[in-house]
Amino acid sequence: MIQFGTGGWRAVIGDGFTKENIQILSRAICDKMRKEKVEQEGIVLGYDRRFLSKEAMQWAAQVFAAEGIKAYLINKSAPTPLVMFYVMKHEFHYGMMITASHNPAVYNGIKVFTYGGRDADETQTADIEHYINEVTDIPVDEMSYAEGIEKGLIEEIYPLNEYLDSIIDTVDMAQVKRRGLRVALDPMYGVSETSLKTILMTARCEVETIHERHDTLFGGKLPAPTAETLRTLQNYVIDRRCDLGIATDGDADRIGVIDDKGNFLHPNDILVLLYYYLVKYKGWHGPAVRNICTTHLLDRVAESFGEQCYEVPVGFKHISAKMFATDAVIGGESSGGMAVRGHIKGKDGIYASALLVEMIAVTGMKLSEIMETIRREYGGMALEERDYRFSPQRKDEIRKLLLEDKELPQIPYEVESVSYLDGLKIYLKDGGWISVRFSGTEPLLRIFCEMKDKSSAADFCGIFETYLAL
Repeated sequence: MIQFGTGGWRAVIGDGFTKENIQILSRAICDKMRKEKVEQEGIVLGYDRRFLSKEAMQWAAQVFAAEGIKAYLINKSAPTPLVMFYVMKHEFHYGMMITASHNPAVYNGIKVFTYGGRDADETQTADIEHYINEVTDIPVDEMSYAEGIEKGLIEEIYPLNEYLDSIIDTVDMAQVKRRGLRVALDPMYGVSETSLKTILMTARCEVETIHERHDTLFGGKLPAPTAETLRTLQNYVIDRRCDLGIATDGDADRIGVIDDKGNFLHPNDILVLLYYYLVKYKGWHGPAVRNICTTHLLDRVAESFGEQCYEVPVGFKHISAKMFATDAVIGGESSGGMAVRGHIKGKDGIYASALLVEMIAVTGMKLSEIMETIRREYGGMALEERDYRFSPQRKDEIRKLLLEDKELPQIPYEVESVSYLDGLKIYLKDGGWISVRFSGTEPLLRIFCEMKDKSSAADFCGIFETYLAL
């Protein structure tokens, strides 16, 4: 079955992620485009460095070509934000990116983008799933790749410069040039190296890169920029005395940062840093948006500037939709994805990286100093994150207990409210909170808890761990 989660469709390679399923999904989008009378404009396709990504893009293109819909293929592995940018800039109604983002190497998948370069929302993905169920002539028709090229139904493009120029034009490159920063990059064997090096070297930064080669196994690690996966980058920043280290996930829509002291900055910190900088130093006005698993420190910063912070369910489509509705300055999630007003309508780790470098240059402060300033002014919060695997039977049991029967363990804190917006979230009167929800991209139960200190957050997680026998 092809089902969309919070970040598109993802499946294990050779199990759900097969040529047949890729082409069924492509045929469904063809039927949807024809129904909406937008088939004449074509579709944009891109791919990352995962196993079978390029082949999957070509398999999809062969279906579009067979259906008479022109496919514009980005002919080198590219960041997901590039595809979103191209869909937005050239006013396509649809785009597809072959990627499983930060999932383990055994996964691959497809993200679908709609008009404006937005992630397909639940209405759109439900519609696509309906069209998938209507595809009965399997295997679907396909045109050979060579014939598609010859007939002009497949066209290879590489619009990287257009995308990079859009970022360079919005960043204060003159200020960055004056600082002469040394930056360490870790693309995590993914697709961000060319983009980030081009931007940073244009700004006369000294750039050094690790883990840049093509490795479909991502060095045996999860291609997600976390404290555990960025230990090598931490050591590199310290040893080489870099001003900061920047990492991106497999398709470059998420970011991880190491500060000048070698400290891992949690994505929550990066989100707060960028919002603080854009409002205080660049004079922007507007609210912020975060999902239910992201720090409430962002709320404090927004309130201090007379702004509001909106909370939405997990899934960046919710963040981008709320940003559009409220003209928000920034939106983000605790897993490292964030969007900034005036750029694309989705996550972009490359643009966020460029803004962080600009922030250091404009403020004249080290990254660690800016973070310390924010903590002194707004206080600190400690986040605990835990993931648990389960059997299908246990998933049903947990779902019934928490989300249907709405049973809760004994909670030794003053509860302010309980929400079932996305899974379960409990808000405490002292500002702490805990969220328990099933992942939309992997078979995991995820618990996030933010309290005044790490031990309290761990204890609160432990209460649910015991209660659910995890």
